[in-house]
Amino acid sequence: MKTHKISTRILSLIILLIVTFNLTQAQEFKLLKEESSLKIMGTSSIHDWHEVAEDQSGKINFNNLETGQIEKININIVAESLKSGKRGMDKNTYKALKTDKYKTISFQLTEVKKTISKDNGVFDVNAIGDLTIAGVKKTISLDFTLSVTDSKIKLTGEKKIKMTEFNIEPPTALFGTITTGDEITVEFSTIFK
Repeated sequence: MKTHKISTRILSLIILLIVTFNLTQAQEFKLLKEESSLKIMGTSSIHDWHEVAEDQSGKINFNNLETGQIEKININIVAESLKSGKRGMDKNTYKALKTDKYKTISFQLTEVKKTISKDNGVFDVNAIGDLTIAGVKKTISLDFTLSVTDSKIKLTGEKKIKMTEFNIEPPTALFGTITTGDEITVEFSTIFK
Protein backbone atom coordinates (compact mmCIF):
# COMPACT_ATOMS: atom_id res chain seq x y z
CA MET A 1 0.00 0.00 0.00
CA LYS A 2 2.82 2.41 0.91
CA THR A 3 4.63 1.61 -2.38
CA HIS A 4 1.43 2.37 -4.33
CA LYS A 5 1.12 5.84 -2.69
CA ILE A 6 4.76 6.63 -3.45
CA SER A 7 4.50 5.58 -7.09
CA THR A 8 1.25 7.57 -7.47
CA ARG A 9 2.98 10.66 -6.04
CA ILE A 10 5.98 10.18 -8.33
CA LEU A 11 3.69 9.75 -11.34
CA SER A 12 1.74 12.90 -10.37
CA LEU A 13 4.99 14.83 -9.97
CA ILE A 14 6.26 13.67 -13.39
CA ILE A 15 2.97 14.69 -15.06
CA LEU A 16 3.08 18.10 -13.35
CA LEU A 17 6.68 18.64 -14.49
CA ILE A 18 5.84 17.68 -18.10
CA VAL A 19 2.80 20.01 -18.19
CA THR A 20 4.79 22.88 -16.64
CA PHE A 21 7.68 22.31 -19.07
CA ASN A 22 5.33 22.34 -22.07
CA LEU A 23 3.62 25.54 -20.89
CA THR A 24 6.91 27.38 -20.46
CA GLN A 25 8.49 26.08 -23.65
CA ALA A 26 5.95 25.87 -26.47
CA GLN A 27 4.12 29.17 -26.78
CA GLU A 28 2.02 30.52 -29.63
CA PHE A 29 1.19 34.17 -30.27
CA LYS A 30 -1.26 35.60 -32.82
CA LEU A 31 -0.63 38.61 -35.04
CA LEU A 32 -2.42 41.82 -34.04
CA LYS A 33 -3.28 43.46 -37.36
CA GLU A 34 -4.41 46.73 -35.74
CA GLU A 35 -0.97 47.24 -34.17
CA SER A 36 1.18 45.74 -36.95
CA SER A 37 2.41 47.55 -40.02
CA LEU A 38 3.85 46.45 -43.34
CA LYS A 39 4.96 49.03 -45.87
CA ILE A 40 6.22 48.44 -49.42
CA MET A 41 8.37 51.22 -50.86
CA GLY A 42 9.60 51.66 -54.40
CA THR A 43 10.64 54.11 -57.06
CA SER A 44 9.20 55.25 -60.37
CA SER A 45 10.30 57.43 -63.26
CA ILE A 46 8.57 60.43 -61.66
CA HIS A 47 8.56 59.90 -57.86
CA ASP A 48 9.01 57.40 -55.03
CA TRP A 49 5.91 55.53 -53.90
CA HIS A 50 4.69 53.33 -51.05
CA GLU A 51 1.82 51.02 -50.21
CA VAL A 52 0.57 49.82 -46.83
CA ALA A 53 -0.93 46.40 -46.03
CA GLU A 54 -4.26 46.89 -44.27
CA ASP A 55 -5.09 43.21 -43.68
CA GLN A 56 -2.60 40.65 -42.41
CA SER A 57 -2.74 37.64 -40.11
CA GLY A 58 -0.33 35.09 -38.71
CA LYS A 59 1.22 33.23 -35.81
CA ILE A 60 4.59 32.82 -34.17
CA ASN A 61 5.58 29.82 -32.05
CA PHE A 62 8.55 29.48 -29.75
CA ASN A 63 10.56 26.50 -28.59
CA ASN A 64 11.86 28.70 -25.78
CA LEU A 65 10.59 32.24 -25.33
CA GLU A 66 13.23 33.26 -22.77
CA THR A 67 16.10 32.53 -25.17
CA GLY A 68 14.24 33.77 -28.28
CA GLN A 69 14.21 30.33 -29.91
CA ILE A 70 11.55 30.61 -32.63
CA GLU A 71 9.95 27.40 -33.87
CA LYS A 72 7.50 28.72 -36.51
CA ILE A 73 6.34 31.93 -38.16
CA ASN A 74 3.46 32.12 -40.63
CA ILE A 75 2.27 35.45 -42.01
CA ASN A 76 -0.43 36.06 -44.63
CA ILE A 77 -1.25 39.39 -46.26
CA VAL A 78 -4.42 39.92 -48.26
CA ALA A 79 -2.96 41.13 -51.58
CA GLU A 80 -5.81 43.55 -52.30
CA SER A 81 -5.39 45.14 -48.87
CA LEU A 82 -2.25 46.87 -50.21
CA LYS A 83 -3.23 50.54 -50.48
CA SER A 84 -1.31 53.52 -51.84
CA GLY A 85 -4.02 56.16 -51.48
CA LYS A 86 -4.30 56.28 -55.29
CA ARG A 87 -6.92 54.03 -56.86
CA GLY A 88 -5.16 53.85 -60.25
CA MET A 89 -1.91 52.74 -58.68
CA ASP A 90 -3.70 50.15 -56.54
CA LYS A 91 -5.42 48.78 -59.66
CA ASN A 92 -2.04 48.45 -61.44
CA THR A 93 -0.56 46.76 -58.35
CA TYR A 94 -3.37 44.18 -58.18
CA LYS A 95 -2.99 43.46 -61.89
CA ALA A 96 0.78 42.95 -61.49
CA LEU A 97 0.20 40.69 -58.44
CA LYS A 98 -2.50 38.73 -60.35
CA THR A 99 -4.85 39.10 -57.38
CA ASP A 100 -7.77 37.68 -59.37
CA LYS A 101 -5.97 34.32 -59.03
CA TYR A 102 -3.58 34.76 -56.05
CA LYS A 103 -5.37 36.32 -53.09
CA THR A 104 -2.56 36.30 -50.52
CA ILE A 105 1.12 37.05 -50.08
CA SER A 106 2.67 34.73 -47.51
CA PHE A 107 5.85 34.16 -45.54
CA GLN A 108 6.65 30.90 -43.78
CA LEU A 109 9.77 30.45 -41.66
CA THR A 110 11.81 27.37 -42.63
CA GLU A 111 14.93 27.80 -40.49
CA VAL A 112 16.49 30.08 -37.89
CA LYS A 113 20.21 30.34 -38.68
CA LYS A 114 21.25 32.48 -35.72
CA THR A 115 19.73 34.18 -32.68
CA ILE A 116 21.88 36.69 -30.79
CA SER A 117 20.70 38.05 -27.44
CA LYS A 118 21.00 41.83 -27.02
CA ASP A 119 19.71 41.61 -23.39
CA ASN A 120 16.37 42.77 -21.94
CA GLY A 121 14.36 40.43 -24.20
CA VAL A 122 15.81 41.77 -27.47
CA PHE A 123 17.35 39.43 -30.05
CA ASP A 124 18.86 39.81 -33.51
CA VAL A 125 17.62 36.95 -35.68
CA ASN A 126 18.95 35.65 -39.00
CA ALA A 127 16.37 33.36 -40.61
CA ILE A 128 15.37 31.70 -43.86
CA GLY A 129 11.83 31.35 -45.10
CA ASP A 130 9.56 30.89 -48.09
CA LEU A 131 8.03 34.08 -49.50
CA THR A 132 5.15 33.53 -51.92
CA ILE A 133 3.99 36.40 -54.13
CA ALA A 134 1.65 36.06 -57.13
CA GLY A 135 1.87 32.27 -56.86
CA VAL A 136 5.69 32.19 -57.03
CA LYS A 137 7.49 30.80 -53.98
CA LYS A 138 11.12 31.81 -53.30
CA THR A 139 13.38 31.02 -50.37
CA ILE A 140 14.78 34.23 -48.91
CA SER A 141 17.06 35.19 -46.04
CA LEU A 142 15.56 37.61 -43.54
CA ASP A 143 17.24 39.54 -40.73
CA PHE A 144 15.00 41.06 -38.06
CA THR A 145 14.91 42.19 -34.45
CA LEU A 146 12.78 40.22 -32.01
CA SER A 147 11.58 42.05 -28.88
CA VAL A 148 9.86 40.13 -26.10
CA THR A 149 7.81 42.04 -23.49
CA ASP A 150 5.42 40.76 -20.83
CA SER A 151 2.52 40.07 -23.17
CA LYS A 152 3.66 40.93 -26.69
CA ILE A 153 6.21 39.89 -29.29
CA LYS A 154 7.50 42.41 -31.85
CA LEU A 155 9.40 41.68 -35.07
CA THR A 156 10.94 44.63 -36.91
CA GLY A 157 13.08 44.75 -40.02
CA GLU A 158 13.20 45.36 -43.74
CA LYS A 159 13.97 43.34 -46.85
CA LYS A 160 14.84 44.40 -50.40
CA ILE A 161 13.48 42.19 -53.18
CA LYS A 162 13.11 42.42 -56.94
CA MET A 163 9.65 42.06 -58.43
CA THR A 164 11.00 40.19 -61.46
CA GLU A 165 12.33 37.43 -59.16
CA PHE A 166 8.67 36.59 -58.53
CA ASN A 167 7.72 36.86 -62.24
CA ILE A 168 6.05 40.21 -61.57
CA GLU A 169 6.28 42.80 -64.30
CA PRO A 170 6.93 46.15 -62.58
CA PRO A 171 3.70 48.18 -63.01
CA THR A 172 3.50 51.00 -65.54
CA ALA A 173 1.02 53.85 -66.08
CA LEU A 174 -0.01 56.26 -68.82
CA PHE A 175 0.71 53.81 -71.65
CA GLY A 176 4.14 52.96 -70.28
CA THR A 177 5.37 56.53 -69.90
CA ILE A 178 5.57 56.09 -66.11
CA THR A 179 7.58 53.04 -65.05
CA THR A 180 8.38 51.63 -61.63
CA GLY A 181 11.75 50.33 -60.52
CA ASP A 182 12.22 46.56 -60.17
CA GLU A 183 13.58 46.71 -56.60
CA ILE A 184 11.23 47.28 -53.68
CA THR A 185 11.81 47.49 -49.93
CA VAL A 186 9.45 45.78 -47.51
CA GLU A 187 9.51 47.37 -44.05
CA PHE A 188 7.67 45.63 -41.22
CA SER A 189 6.78 46.03 -37.57
CA THR A 190 4.76 42.95 -36.70
CA ILE A 191 3.14 42.60 -33.27
CA PHE A 192 1.95 39.29 -31.80
CA LYS A 193 0.04 38.61 -28.58
